[in-house]
Amino acid sequence: MVPTLLLLGLSALIAPSASYSCYGDINALQAPTISCTAVRAPDCAAGIAAVRRTADADIIRLRKYEIPIKRVARNLCLDPALIAAIISQESRAGLLLDNGWDQGRQRFGLMQIDRRYHQPYGTWDSEEHINQCSTMLVLGINEMRARHPTWTWDQQLRGGICAYRARISNIQVYDEDPCGRDNSYVNSVIGRAQYFKRHGF
Repeated sequence: MVPTLLLLGLSALIAPSASYSCYGDINALQAPTISCTAVRAPDCAAGIAAVRRTADADIIRLRKYEIPIKRVARNLCLDPALIAAIISQESRAGLLLDNGWDQGRQRFGLMQIDRRYHQPYGTWDSEEHINQCSTMLVLGINEMRARHPTWTWDQQLRGGICAYRARISNIQVYDEDPCGRDNSYVNSVIGRAQYFKRHGF
């Protein structure tokens, strides 16, 4: 009886749930074809199909972080697939990092926090790091909600993703367009998140 209860408790802790996200259904978002004119990104040439191929390669590494991702997601009422998508987008789930740092040694960790603007917490692949950066994402979404209460939840979520990106690379967020000049970043994140959602995140 006790082992069964423990197993059920662990399943409840890490299992995906519709109650995870207070920010809408990631599968309901539209992710238009990525344009090479919008952003110089490795994914742009082949569009969203290339994003999904990248996600397919990254998911093997992401499985190592599945439990902490889902635990952080539950605590923040955030979709775990969205956290996984940013990890994939920013660092290819650690593939692009050198001892946790980008090539310029300015951005740190799976979710690439910029040390010029924030003090990183925890080791580069720790739950503490994932929690710090995911909290920044939630703050960005809530900031969009507060600044633009008439926006749809789709726009607010896209704006929040852009705000996360802006805090890392100092890209401006435009009132007229939640993503401004970096719309392809958001479309890439959404495409990855939808893929990871279908595969258990």
